[in-house]
Amino acid sequence: ISLLIVATTTPDNTFPSTATLVQKKIGIKGVAFDVQAVCAGFVFALSIAKSMMKDNNYKNCLVVGADSMSKLLDWENRSTAVLFGDGAGAVILENEKNINSNLDDWGILSNIIHSDGKYYDILKTNGGVSSNKKIGSIEMIGKEVFKHAVEKLTFSFKEALNLSGKNIEQIDWLIPHQANQRILSAVADKLKIDPLKVISTVMHHGNTSAASIPLALDYAINNKKIINGHLLGFQAIGGGLSWGASVIRYGKPQII
Repeated sequence: ISLLIVATTTPDNTFPSTATLVQKKIGIKGVAFDVQAVCAGFVFALSIAKSMMKDNNYKNCLVVGADSMSKLLDWENRSTAVLFGDGAGAVILENEKNINSNLDDWGILSNIIHSDGKYYDILKTNGGVSSNKKIGSIEMIGKEVFKHAVEKLTFSFKEALNLSGKNIEQIDWLIPHQANQRILSAVADKLKIDPLKVISTVMHHGNTSAASIPLALDYAINNKKIINGHLLGFQAIGGGLSWGASVIRYGKPQII
């Protein structure tokens, strides 16, 4: 591992980065840093990782999504307290040399990321080290978040499909950020994808922010749903607002 990126909104310390703490604990060398895009952090981290591996020739990259959202909850506010959970997950990206173009249709085929600060106030915390020296608790305008989540998740995934040259019928599994089941179902309906192709784990651990996609990926692999060669879609939206999507060919071909 020569590159380590941790997507988190809930770092162990204000500084240094949680990535350097992970680096210390697992004993690796190389570049390590955090990405903060809340629930969209894992998709943002994948996009950054792909660009850095391409431009700087890093061999292997560990991308982590980890959040402890329970620390940001006001337990008197039931509109948010019942939604979030804690978790962590990770993937390893490998930079393979492409021989005779046999890897063109493997790995990360496309990434799309967006942000729009106009919607900063509809999903945020009411504290921060530079504003009031507190971590704050989550505040959310639920109806607005739902509306933007369905719209932006749907549109960004269509963008990612177009960029990859794929269509929705070719997707084996859609792995959304596990915001809540209503959003997952509404996006599946908008995309016209079979709901049975949508991986849902929100009932197990709630919204674990940047951890939810790798956790859902792990669940699907361990339950023999995802196998080598499957075409996957990732999508996520978080505070900022920040959102994005990816199309990925999972695994790699056997090179003879």
